[in-house]
Amino acid sequence: MSRDLFNRYVWLVDTIRRYGRITRSEIDECWRRSSFSDGTGLPRRTFYNYREAAQQMFEIEIKCDPATFEYYIEGGGDTQKERVTNWLLNSVATNELLTNSRDLASRIFVEDVPSAREFLAPMIEALREHRQIKFDYQPYTRSKPTPDVALEPYFLKIFRQRWYVTGRNIAENRIKTYALDRMSNLRIMQDEFVVDPTFDAEEYFRYSYGIIFTEGEVKDVVLRVEPRQAKYLRTLPLHHTQQEYVHDTYSIFSYKLRISQDFVDELLSHGSRITVLEPPELRAIVVSELKRTLKNY
Repeated sequence: MSRDLFNRYVWLVDTIRRYGRITRSEIDECWRRSSFSDGTGLPRRTFYNYREAAQQMFEIEIKCDPATFEYYIEGGGDTQKERVTNWLLNSVATNELLTNSRDLASRIFVEDVPSAREFLAPMIEALREHRQIKFDYQPYTRSKPTPDVALEPYFLKIFRQRWYVTGRNIAENRIKTYALDRMSNLRIMQDEFVVDPTFDAEEYFRYSYGIIFTEGEVKDVVLRVEPRQAKYLRTLPLHHTQQEYVHDTYSIFSYKLRISQDFVDELLSHGSRITVLEPPELRAIVVSELKRTLKNY
C-alpha cells in the first residue's frame, strides 16, 4: 500500500472523528480543501472504498444515520484497542499535517522521541510474532552495559517521550521493564514463547504512575490544587483514577495508586501549586525531597 493511500484513509477517519457527525456534502467540502484534492469533491465510489478500507485497517465502524444522513464513528467495547487506534490516528494525522507545513518549519517546535527511531519497529515485530529478543542494556545507574539480556516482550508503553518494553526476563524469571533508548545490539530470536495467560498487561499498571511497577499497597492519594493548576489537571489527568472536588479557592484531587519515585517527581514538578494532603507517608517523602533540594542552595 502506498503511503499516500494510507494517509487518505487516515484523513477520512480523522475528519469524521473531529466533526463527530458529518454529511457527505460536508465531507466533500473538507476534501476540496485538503492536500489530496485537485479542487473537486470526493467521488462516491472512492468514498465507499476508503470507508471500507479504513474500517478493516483500524477496526472502527463508520456508520450512517438514516434519519439525518450523517456519518459517525461507532464506539467499540475494547477501550485499550480504542486508545491505541486513537493514538495511531492522531500521530499519523499530525505527521501529515506537519509534512504539508514545511514552509512553517521555523515556527513549529516539536518534542523529540528518540527511542522510536531504531528499535520500535523490530520490537513491534517481536510482539506480533511472539519471539524472544536479546539486547545489551545500559541503565543510567551502571557504568557498564549488561550484555545479552534475554526477554519475552509482553507489551510496549510510552512515557515522557520514551518508549519502554515490559516482559519476562528469562534468566531471572520475572517481569521487568526496559527503555528502548538504553538498548543496543537488539536481535529478534527464532525462539517463540507463549504469554503467561494469567498476566494482564492493563491490570499490571492499573494503579501505577509512569513505568515503575512496585508491589506496594494501593494508596488513597489526596492533593490540594490551586485553581489555575486545576484547569491543567482537568484536561490532562495525572492518572485514570483521578476525581475532583471543587471548592471556592482550590480543588481537591483524589487518586488510587501505588507511590513511586515517578509520581513523587511529578508532584515536585508542580511546585507550590500542589499540596499533598494524604497519605502521611507521601507527605513525608515530598517534604524530605524538598529539604534535600534546599540544601543545594
